[in-house]
Amino acid sequence: MDSPHGAAVTAGNLGLKGPRGWAFRDVTFSAGPGSLVAVEGPSGSGRTCLLLTLTGRMRPSEGRAETGGLRLPRRAAAVRRIAALGPVPGVSELDPALTVAEHLRERALLQRRYDGSLRALLRPRRERAAAAGARIDAALDAAGLAPATLPKAERTCVRDLERLEALRLSVALALIGRPALIAVDDADLKLSDAERAEAWELLRALAADGTTVLAVCSGPAPKDAVTVRTGAGTTESTADTGTTSTTSTTKNSTDTDDEGTADAFAATGRS
Repeated sequence: MDSPHGAAVTAGNLGLKGPRGWAFRDVTFSAGPGSLVAVEGPSGSGRTCLLLTLTGRMRPSEGRAETGGLRLPRRAAAVRRIAALGPVPGVSELDPALTVAEHLRERALLQRRYDGSLRALLRPRRERAAAAGARIDAALDAAGLAPATLPKAERTCVRDLERLEALRLSVALALIGRPALIAVDDADLKLSDAERAEAWELLRALAADGTTVLAVCSGPAPKDAVTVRTGAGTTESTADTGTTSTTSTTKNSTDTDDEGTADAFAATGRS
């Protein structure tokens, strides 16, 4: 799949405070374009809020951050145009009642509406349909999802998908917009060891193709990822990807957890 150049992501002493206290604090790291960045930590350590902050969906309370050279939160709207969300509970979830085909058609229509030029919108319907189909096929291929292998092919409802299949569908939907960065929450949730390896191979392939990937995980991050660790107290980590050495420090002084994302939205506002 043809991808734009990935977006570099940097943070310095970044923190976000919600009504329950600090979701995360003192996050510092740097990742180049096309990096695989793993946000590793236990549930309740502010992982999801960090993901949403770096993609321009939440406003930080302190520190600095840039995504794709765009300063946050000042350029948050521009960051949202280049950073797509994969699965993020409570923010960008699949509808269990819709089929795979319905999800894909809906996303393609929205994408055409919001990023298409007037000239593209005035093209004959057949040409627009062909272009949307090509974009969907490319996204499915990049996500490693073959609808023909599903129980009812494209008519399979989301509720009938296996966890890894649902992850691939969410990634495909995000890729339809050809983002420079894609964010994936709970990348390893409820996956077997073999499935977890497949999920990381998918995300690694996206990064190798030029798309920067931010992925939240509970278990050990891949050794070739830039690792940002969150957790109670103060922790430090160094991730060596062969070309980039990154150190991150995260403090979490309260019991604010990922389930409190809506609370943090209310307190900090969408940028």
